[in-house]
Amino acid sequence: MAAVQRIAVIPGDGIGSEVIDSARAVLDAVCARHSVSLEYTEFDWSCERYANEGAMMPADGIETLRGFDAILLGAVGWPGVPDHVSLWGLLIPIRRTFRQYVNLRPIRVFEGVQSPLRGADDVDFVVVRENVEGEYSEVGGRVNRGFPDELAVQESVFTRVGVSRIADFAFELAASRRGYVTSATKSNGIVHTLPFWDEVVAERAARHPDVRFDSEHIDALAAKFVLQPQRFDVVVGSNLFGDILSDLAAAVAGSIGIAPSANLDPTKEFPSMFEPVHGSAPDIAGQGIANPVGAVWSAALMLEHLGHAAAAADVVAAMETTLRDGSTRTKDLGGTATTQEVTQALVTALG
Repeated sequence: MAAVQRIAVIPGDGIGSEVIDSARAVLDAVCARHSVSLEYTEFDWSCERYANEGAMMPADGIETLRGFDAILLGAVGWPGVPDHVSLWGLLIPIRRTFRQYVNLRPIRVFEGVQSPLRGADDVDFVVVRENVEGEYSEVGGRVNRGFPDELAVQESVFTRVGVSRIADFAFELAASRRGYVTSATKSNGIVHTLPFWDEVVAERAARHPDVRFDSEHIDALAAKFVLQPQRFDVVVGSNLFGDILSDLAAAVAGSIGIAPSANLDPTKEFPSMFEPVHGSAPDIAGQGIANPVGAVWSAALMLEHLGHAAAAADVVAAMETTLRDGSTRTKDLGGTATTQEVTQALVTALG
């Protein structure tokens, strides 16, 4: 009998619970097909909890999660709760305590999905974002609050360990794909951290001679995502650059509603976390029209990370089938299908 793997489920806010229900239904179908045993424990950690109890999660939340094999997250964020409160009260502590230093964001233009760009049908690349340091540091502060000379300082933190390990992950991933890494930088304008990034990435590139490597300034790279998206294979960037580029890439792929992400501890010492990119979308919450594909694809990434590559591949194949069929696309993809109708089509495709 297969060992049971324990999954912590955090539906979160807005459409989070809707798309998590879809992901769970698809996981049930594919796990039955492959004799995979997953055990779920659900947590109500959210902006609603913050409004009621003053914290996104309980004081022992991180310790509670530590014993799980993976974390499946729906979305976090709600009007009235500042974004920095919801982010630093839940996601960032999880990412940093569990050393989830890789944020993996695959980008594909699926058959049947219309990219806003002409001729973008064969786009298939991955953004690898450094996830625990860089521009999103806690170093800095504000002084002279409320006075004309009020000042805010935010420090970026780049370490040799941090840059080396994210670069190594990118090169190893590219070696299993098309053998090409593009590094995002801005070393012509940011004179300390980004030249350091460039130097360390180039050092790691030398250890992977079979992988082609180049470096692009972030402004030019953003333009090339629009003008030449087919050229890319693996794009590696700092926390801020990777964050921006991955959302731009999701838009190039046709909808942020299908975009997945994985927050990975590649060593598997700690649980990794999987979440769709689309956010909590309060404007459509409760209407039954949210696109579940981003959450389902994130669940497939979770299966792959847990060692179930064949099951993950079947989920992606089911996504391909339903996206190809115009009757099972949600509104963001130009269709009329409901969340439940897309979910049922995915489950049927796995049957």
